[in-house]
Amino acid sequence: MIKLQNIQKSFGALQVLKGIDLEIAKGEVVSIVGPSGAGKTTLLQIMGTLDSADAGTIVINGTDISRLKPNALARFRNQQIGFVFQFHQLLPEFTALENVMIPGLIGGRNRREVRQKAMELLEMMGLGERGDHKPSELSGGEKQRVAVARALINNPAVVMADEPSGSLDSVNKAELHRLFFELRERLGQTFVIVTHDEELARTTDRIIHLIDGHIA
Repeated sequence: MIKLQNIQKSFGALQVLKGIDLEIAKGEVVSIVGPSGAGKTTLLQIMGTLDSADAGTIVINGTDISRLKPNALARFRNQQIGFVFQFHQLLPEFTALENVMIPGLIGGRNRREVRQKAMELLEMMGLGERGDHKPSELSGGEKQRVAVARALINNPAVVMADEPSGSLDSVNKAELHRLFFELRERLGQTFVIVTHDEELARTTDRIIHLIDGHIA
């Protein structure tokens, strides 16, 4: 479902990714681990179309994203990729429900349909009674579950998560980890997770070790 070939990336004279080849199947929960500076987040950003590689190809769900022009790439990102970040990145002026709806509305979908889907996702996350609360009124674990719901609103091919449990306490961290696997079982969702959390990595289907720009 995701295929990377010879992905290379440099920042000035520093080569961060040195020819990455990787395949991820539909429904896999994969973790990418490695020391700081190994290129984990850079690789995730390139896979998520938030950055571009200097060389190589990426095919996601049958689409070679290197061939897409900027507007088409933005549409592809909106429709095919969900993101979960370490600090949730919720918009403080909007409610939990509105935050979940935003990618669907950006994608031009019917507002009533998007609202219904957002409500269903919040229910699935155990947050059905929290939809009208703003981020400042939610706990850290609740915020991250809202972020997961937002990532799923457009039924993406893959959810990419960058240190998703890094800001959570042990209880909320365990709940979030369980949630990823429940979503895989219920929705067949594919997850690619960059993490320093060894416990989370051990529970995933496959651990990809990135060291000095190479897959070990």
